[in-house]
Amino acid sequence: MADEVRAAPVRTARPALARSLRRSLIWLCGGLVGGTGVLLAILLVHPDSPPWAYWGYTAVCWLYFVAGCVAWWRRPSNGMGALIVWGGVSVSLLLVGSTAAPLLAALGTAAGTLPLAVVVHLLLAFPSGRLRRALPWAVVAAGYVVTLVLQFPLYAFDARMSALPLFVADRPDLLRTGIEIQRYAGALVMAVTAVVLVVRLRRAKPWQRRILVPLFGYGVLAVLFIPLSPNLFSRWFDWSPFAIGVSQLVAISGVPVAFALAVLLGGFARTGEVEELSSWLSAPTAERSGLSAALAAVLGDPLLEIAFRVPGRLDWVDSAGRPVGLPAPGDTRAAVPVELSGEVIAAIVYDSELIADPELVRAAGRVVALGVERERLTAALRASEQSLRRSRERLVETADRERRRIAQDLHDGLQVTLVLLAIQAQQLAHQPGATSAHRTGATDLRRGIDAAAAELRSLVHAVMPSSLLERGLGLAAEDLVDRLPVPAELVLGDVEPLPTPVASTAYFVVAEALTNVVKHAAASKVVVRLELVGGNLLVDVRDDGRGGASRDHGTGLRGLADRVDVLGGSLTLDSPAGGGTRLSVQLPVSQQGPDATAELARAQPDDRPRPPVLRPTELTVPDPLPVTATQD
Repeated sequence: MADEVRAAPVRTARPALARSLRRSLIWLCGGLVGGTGVLLAILLVHPDSPPWAYWGYTAVCWLYFVAGCVAWWRRPSNGMGALIVWGGVSVSLLLVGSTAAPLLAALGTAAGTLPLAVVVHLLLAFPSGRLRRALPWAVVAAGYVVTLVLQFPLYAFDARMSALPLFVADRPDLLRTGIEIQRYAGALVMAVTAVVLVVRLRRAKPWQRRILVPLFGYGVLAVLFIPLSPNLFSRWFDWSPFAIGVSQLVAISGVPVAFALAVLLGGFARTGEVEELSSWLSAPTAERSGLSAALAAVLGDPLLEIAFRVPGRLDWVDSAGRPVGLPAPGDTRAAVPVELSGEVIAAIVYDSELIADPELVRAAGRVVALGVERERLTAALRASEQSLRRSRERLVETADRERRRIAQDLHDGLQVTLVLLAIQAQQLAHQPGATSAHRTGATDLRRGIDAAAAELRSLVHAVMPSSLLERGLGLAAEDLVDRLPVPAELVLGDVEPLPTPVASTAYFVVAEALTNVVKHAAASKVVVRLELVGGNLLVDVRDDGRGGASRDHGTGLRGLADRVDVLGGSLTLDSPAGGGTRLSVQLPVSQQGPDATAELARAQPDDRPRPPVLRPTELTVPDPLPVTATQD
């Protein structure tokens, strides 16, 4: 369907629901930030770890909370904002684990690797915030199992955790086994995650890959960096625990910022602001953006389109009236019908990877159904106009084909017969023993045949001039100008080749204009201009005659105006009294349909063998008598 265009924002006031959500999120963010601030103050009273660690993890929590609430507010029904806030909660549990309260410390220890599972969840749920397929569901569930269930040996069998309520026994063997199981299970989860992300990247559009590649790459590296960095940097680079801790904080702090920016600025699904469409519908018509643009901005799919059902038919057209098709089953794009009074009037075609819930699209369709019906009727009218135009174009092309056929038949049939009769008449005049009366009769017969042949050539030329068929518009126009009894100038640009309907229409325009100059203008000079200007063929004929011409007088200009209109062109006549006349026509060349293109191909010369055709100019006849010469 339709080129890749970013949707313009819907410039309307935010509805009451959005304002209420904004207040709620401000309270939520303030409560979370304040709660972690109080927790930080408690931890700093009797610190068991360096104060920078408490400050660092608190700052990361605040970053998660603020970024998540902003994304949640801007995209209310997109689950990414809530997931980012959940990531901040998982990081705050690490701070809770540093308190002196045994139960809180046990909770923090049990959730020690939970942020890694949240990052995996963010990666697989992006961009809609929902898991729609079985494999991502299984991978995310496995990630939470690895970080929560397989974390059990690390606090149940480690002697350093003996003060915690969850401690079972000092079993170093079970502890080592549990660590290995968690390590390999975590590696498997990350491997499957990487495969899912690679498949998603392959299916993504190019503009989406520019966002997804760095986002997915950073998320995977962050998940791998945190558990591997202690051994890697202490063994190979001799980093201090302080440096390793800072690097881990930096790595995890970039996660909420990256995902929030990708949701807000990456052009991905804005799935929760359908209510804005009501404000859009109530706005003045002059201030509205297009319906497709409004839906694209609200739902967050920049390539969203609306296909309209043609009334009384099963065809689908776009807003310009061009035929379109709906996505096939299994395609990454999907279509949701829009109904009005139980009748399907349109379909919203959207990216199912961006908008996980089709009910949101369906709800948007219900809101704008009346607007869709209005645009559907407009699109149907445009489709009818295009169908009528194509029908008229086919009539013109058919008429031109018939003109060429008739002209060719007359030229190659009747005209040749007349030439042969002229030869026979001349031979009668030269027969031995012919009397003077016979010679006079033969001469008169020859002259009559020549006159008939001349009239036939004029008729053939009027139907479809051979110069146009054989040599193209430029040389045919040159012939017209050369035959003109008025001084004339031809300005000829590079106009070949042209579709046959365009070339023939341009020729008839020039011929009609020059005929009017000779008959009515009393001009002393004529200028004919043929050139291509911006994909249009410009035909311009001007004279310095008496002026006063009108397209309403006579049928010639009216017929040409209709023909020009069929081809999507324009005809302008400027003829003030006493100021000369200018006839200007523009014919689109690049927008001719497939029929015109086929006509152009048929009009080109080819190398196929053709039967010999006897033409008058090819005859050499002795002519001692004063007989009119036959020339083509």
